[in-house]
Amino acid sequence: MSRRWPLLAGLALLGAVWLGPLPQLAAQRFAAHMTMHVVVVAIAAPLLALGLGGARIDPVRRWPAAFQPLLVSVIELVVVWGWHAPGLHQLSRHHGWAMVLEQGSFLAVGLALWLSAFGGDVALRDRRRPAGVFALLMTSMHMTLLGVLLALAPRPLFGHDAIADQQLGGVLMLAAGGTSYLAGGLYLLAGLLRLKPPVETDPGCRGSEPP
Repeated sequence: MSRRWPLLAGLALLGAVWLGPLPQLAAQRFAAHMTMHVVVVAIAAPLLALGLGGARIDPVRRWPAAFQPLLVSVIELVVVWGWHAPGLHQLSRHHGWAMVLEQGSFLAVGLALWLSAFGGDVALRDRRRPAGVFALLMTSMHMTLLGVLLALAPRPLFGHDAIADQQLGGVLMLAAGGTSYLAGGLYLLAGLLRLKPPVETDPGCRGSEPP
């Protein structure tokens, strides 16, 4: 598949999320804010990674040491959970500059994680595949945990949001956030299982040399 189409699709999704009605709706509706978050990190970011991975401008090819999957996954965990602390969350929903900072950081860490798992040349991807599997599955688990926390909390966690609105946001996180990273991790795992180790010839099984 050409890299152009996933790249264009990812950019189109970012345009729809950031330039459409969602930023204004996010100030009143928690679910709208969560929709922005999920689309950026779990849909647009992997599409952009598919478009950039292996290309000349793929940063993993230039700076592979900066894109270690496990390290990047920890950074994404800190960024995602940090922005869902009540104070920072309210700041991002009611101040434009904070929303730009939040959304930009979501895209940066999301794209970095997906590129760390799918970027680089073929030989590099094969070597990093086990770490990529673990990183994506770990991210799926903490995204799922966040979704469960939001969906099952007995009271609103962020100001005066309606509990039903918060629950809908949690379901969105479960349905799209956790599922996307789980699918990516399983895809990498399937590729890892298909890799065949090189066959080593046992010297003892070689035929005797002719005299």
